[in-house]
Amino acid sequence: MTARSKPVDVAVVGATGLVGRMMIRVLEERGFPVKRLHAFASSRSHGSEVTFRGRQVAVETLTEESLRASRAAIALFSAGGNISRQFAPGAASNGTVVIDNSSAFRMDPDVPLVVPEVNPDAIVSHRGIIANPNCSTIQLVVALKPLHDRYRVRRIVVATYQSVTGAGARAYNQLMDELREVEVRERKFAYPIAFNCIPQIDEFQEDGYTREEQKMVNETKKILSDASIKVNATCVRVPVVGGHSEAVTVEFAEKITPEEARSLLSDAPGVVLMDDPATASYPMPIFSRDRDEVFVGRIREDTTAPNSIAMWIVSDNIRKGAATNAVQIAEQLVT
Repeated sequence: MTARSKPVDVAVVGATGLVGRMMIRVLEERGFPVKRLHAFASSRSHGSEVTFRGRQVAVETLTEESLRASRAAIALFSAGGNISRQFAPGAASNGTVVIDNSSAFRMDPDVPLVVPEVNPDAIVSHRGIIANPNCSTIQLVVALKPLHDRYRVRRIVVATYQSVTGAGARAYNQLMDELREVEVRERKFAYPIAFNCIPQIDEFQEDGYTREEQKMVNETKKILSDASIKVNATCVRVPVVGGHSEAVTVEFAEKITPEEARSLLSDAPGVVLMDDPATASYPMPIFSRDRDEVFVGRIREDTTAPNSIAMWIVSDNIRKGAATNAVQIAEQLVT
């Protein structure tokens, strides 16, 4: 983004949710050229307010009419797939560029799926809607991009350890209530999450994988523009606040050493290399919380397969995994 970027009206749909509020905060922090901010949510939130640049912005009920009346040049959607499917096409037809955080359009061949550090050129093909990838996919491909460009990824095995914040405010509140040993106000998970790990995120499919796991498979291939990449994912919800972690083993087409991987990642955009076992330096969610970078460490050779390395990847799922990535896409549009 440059100093010459012309201010534009921006709408945030789902403005009162965890991601929506973070989108507003990131717009302010990154100095996005907002001429006027429009905050939309369901009728339950009508009349409430969000803070932007030290001022209170009234939350409007989302309708086709209210969204059209905003005349927003860019709309950041984070209100779930059903809302996106209902309102995003109409907004796009009225001239608003929609950056959608749901899974509704990610695998649509006519909708670019974008991580600015990885495939910014895909943005130019948009027809009014740009999809924001799944949070766990974003951090994975940011770390893999420089390695893929040099050695070509052939196979990925990833196990995720995903923060409760990825499941929304109800999930966070359930964890906090359980930790305080008080009655759970509103349960998000079928099982306790405090002192527990739940090996299910989203619904199971016929093949035994969950929708979250399938998202990682399909989205990784689309973003890296390589349908030949094999991906096996296991996604787990853990009692953590502040970021998702991933244990990743990657097989490449060519021989790669841990030293070569570290060298490439040390200069990669959006990546912080944190890899010094001698000083117990490695990524953890407490380091990634409220940060926009993807942290990579524990890089080592996979001694069980040729041309393979293992690594540990951590990132704040609400920021880089959702809000910041969407705002970075918007920055590309106004640059």
